[in-house]
Amino acid sequence: MTAPASRYDLTGRTALVTGAGGLLGRQHVAALVEIGARVVVTDIGTAQAEAAIAAIKDKTPSADLVAAALDVTSAGSVEEVSEQLVSRGITVDVLVNNAAIDPKVTSAPGVMHSSRFEAFPVPQWQTEIAVGLTGAMLCSQVFGGAMAARGGGVILNIASDLGVIAPDQRLYRQPNVTREEEQPVKPVTYSVIKHGLIGLTKYLATYWADKGVRVNAISPGGVFNNQDPAFVERLTRLIPMGRMAHVDEYRSAIQFLCSDASSYMTGQNMVVDGGRSVW
Repeated sequence: MTAPASRYDLTGRTALVTGAGGLLGRQHVAALVEIGARVVVTDIGTAQAEAAIAAIKDKTPSADLVAAALDVTSAGSVEEVSEQLVSRGITVDVLVNNAAIDPKVTSAPGVMHSSRFEAFPVPQWQTEIAVGLTGAMLCSQVFGGAMAARGGGVILNIASDLGVIAPDQRLYRQPNVTREEEQPVKPVTYSVIKHGLIGLTKYLATYWADKGVRVNAISPGGVFNNQDPAFVERLTRLIPMGRMAHVDEYRSAIQFLCSDASSYMTGQNMVVDGGRSVW
C-alpha cells in the first residue's frame, strides 16, 4: 500500500496553470510547488507570468517554474505554447484551467448599470465566455488531448460556489442608488461560465475515462481581499463558518485534486465554501 503522504508527491511531474498571475492563480502555483511539481506559469503576457514567478520564488527560491505567455482564447497560442514546451522536453501532466475575467461589481449612478442582465453588452459576454469557458476547452483539447494520447493525466477546472448556487444580488446593492435599474449586480457571465466549467468537467471525465485522464473541478467560495466592509459583513452572514476564505486556504484542496491522493475521483465538483451552499 502506498504511504498517504507519497500520494500527494508530484516530484517529476509538470503542471500548467492558466491565469497564474492573478490572486488565486499564484496560490495554485504555490500549492503545486509545495508538493514537488515543476509548474508552467502562464498568463496573457510574459510580464504577468514572470511577476507571479518572482513573488513565488521570493518565498520558495527552489521552486521549479517556467514562464509562458498564453492567450487561452486563441487556439494558435495554445498550440504554440504546447509546441514550445515539447521542444524543451517538457510534458504537461497536470492542467489547471484557472484563467478567467472576474468582473468587479461597482456602481455608476445615473444610467442603467451595464452589469444588469437587461443591459449586458454582447461583446462583454463574448469576451468573458471566450476567456473563462472557451479557454478551458481549448487548453483541455491540446494539453488534455496529449495526456489522453500518452495514457494519463489530470485536469482541474477552477469553478466557483456561484457555479453551484445563484448569485445573491442583495450582496451588491448600493444604499445610495435609488433606482432599481441602476443597482449593480453580479453579471450573468460569471455564473454561466462557472456552471459551464462544471459541465465541461463531467463531459471530459467520461470522454477520457478509458485514457487515464481524470477531470475534476473545485468551487471555491469568496476570498477575503480587503473588500468593502459592508459587503464582507453581508456575505459572511450567508456563510455558516462566519467568514470568507483566507487567500491560501484552498491550497490543500488543489494538492488533493491534482495528485494521486484523489486517484479514484473523477467528474466531481469539490465545493469549498465555508458551508455557504448548504444554507
